Amino acid sequence: MQLIARKSRLKGPVTIPGSKSHTIRAVAIASLAEGTSTIRSPLGSGDTLSAVSCYRALGAQIDTSDNNLWKVFGTGGRIRAPGEMVNVGNSGTTLNLALGSAALAPDGQTTNFTGDAQIQSRSSEPLIRSLNELGAKCTSIRNNGKPPVAVTGRIKGGKTSVAAVSSQYLSSLLLCTPLAEKDSEIDVTLLNEPGYVQMTLDWLDNQSIRYENDGMRQFNVVGGQGYGAFDKTIPADFSSATFFLCAAALAGDEVRLLGLDFTDSQPDKAVVDYLRAMGANVTIEQNTVTIKAAPLKGTKIDMNATPDALPAMAVVGAFAEGETRLVNVPQARGKETDRIKCMTEELRKLGIDIEELEDGLIVRHSLPAKAGKPMAARLDGRGDHRIVMALALAGMAGEGQYIIDTAEAISVTFPQFVELMTSIGAGLELK
Repeated sequence: MQLIARKSRLKGPVTIPGSKSHTIRAVAIASLAEGTSTIRSPLGSGDTLSAVSCYRALGAQIDTSDNNLWKVFGTGGRIRAPGEMVNVGNSGTTLNLALGSAALAPDGQTTNFTGDAQIQSRSSEPLIRSLNELGAKCTSIRNNGKPPVAVTGRIKGGKTSVAAVSSQYLSSLLLCTPLAEKDSEIDVTLLNEPGYVQMTLDWLDNQSIRYENDGMRQFNVVGGQGYGAFDKTIPADFSSATFFLCAAALAGDEVRLLGLDFTDSQPDKAVVDYLRAMGANVTIEQNTVTIKAAPLKGTKIDMNATPDALPAMAVVGAFAEGETRLVNVPQARGKETDRIKCMTEELRKLGIDIEELEDGLIVRHSLPAKAGKPMAARLDGRGDHRIVMALALAGMAGEGQYIIDTAEAISVTFPQFVELMTSIGAGLELK
């Protein structure tokens, strides 16, 4: 599938859909809980439906017949190992959280996990090692630290250390260890994206799970606990909102993003601060963000907490006067694609002055100089939803027509992207 992107002017209100990260955590905890949970306003996307399929395979009954209200009949922590291979599709969050959940199956029961080609290229080795230290038997079938992975229960608790190159490793341990027989001590030797761990801790707090947290350097989790049924509305997704925030900063007359809760712990809410630092005209009031295009200036941004925003911010940097440095985000190389390398290669096709760093990017004022000189470009979205959507921003703010391949990847996290963007004036078309 191709996405055609043309120069646009954006105006009007848009309601941001529910958070992918919260939806998957809700599915995981509800599946481990005793009783029936209600998940309101969930995100229905490729990744979240992969989580639903995965936790159904582990024994939960999940009713998604109503798009706005999912019902989960939990296992009470009594996970069953399915006979068939569990395929998580393109969802790394589902894979890593479910590895920990599968380690709660009875002794000797094995669950096998796989995913698409991108998932099979991404390492879960630190998590595999920790689950083994806690008493499970967890192995990479190809002995490369990557899926396919076999998990044989049951974790007992104890002590482990984890280098959380991905925050998902630590979140997985925090979700499964309360259901272990004994207490667990988790030493964190490296932590990227701490905001996503805080999201997990918020869920634990809402469940009254008992643990001690020493500055996210060490956790002591009480064993023998359980999760209870809940009724929760999923907050709007700041990661999805990133594309609307950046698009409006580049090409917005006045765009209003509705439903964003800045009291929520989602780390990508920091994108608002990034854009303000670059000179964007942003107003926040009562869960509404209003943003208008304004002259932007380059700046230096530490993106360790917000790796998913890297592709979109790279495009913003191309329109900002001077130099924009996006740094301290080496984990962006281990996402669905190597996003540092891929964004460098694709933006260079547009004549953008961009430099690849080991841990980020330097982008220099480039595209505005092409004003009045339409160009056509064929771009490769690399099968990565966030790269496809970021390249669409370049098309909406640039000159000419951009054709972006592998646009079907958008459905992984944001199937409404084109519909919502065109509703406020975007020149986007799927073919």
